[in-house]
Amino acid sequence: MYLEERAIKEEMPNNFEQRKLVRDLKVKPLLTQIKTWIEQEQFNVLPKSLIGKAMTYYVNQYPKLQAIFSDGRLELDNNLIENAIRPMAIGRKNYLFCGSHKAAQNAAIIYSFFGSCKMQNINPREWLEDTLQRIPDHSIQKLEELMPGYLKHNSI
Repeated sequence: MYLEERAIKEEMPNNFEQRKLVRDLKVKPLLTQIKTWIEQEQFNVLPKSLIGKAMTYYVNQYPKLQAIFSDGRLELDNNLIENAIRPMAIGRKNYLFCGSHKAAQNAAIIYSFFGSCKMQNINPREWLEDTLQRIPDHSIQKLEELMPGYLKHNSI
């Protein structure tokens, strides 16, 4: 499945409609084949064994996995998000040593802003510099305009 998914991404990285069609042809039969095999074999293993638990998990998650066939923009797994939030999860442990609850909240907010910058290929230092210069004269009713990427996405 992952080999097919990788080939699809390499051949047509931004053609999501074509990606959906190719998934239907190449990936869907693989998932169906695995589900059929599990449904036949699950009674030959103990439900509490590791393979039994894995089979039950697959069958229970199968309806959610089928969502990738409804929209070519959806990913087969959540690895991109997991990798994106890993620094924040690690940082969470560090927040214990920020000195106070308020300082930890502030550190978490900055982490979030910088994470947003990273996801949008924005230099966090430039964004922060620009924001700190603009904020004194900026309307409190329009704070979203100071968010990373706001100008880039709304100037099109």
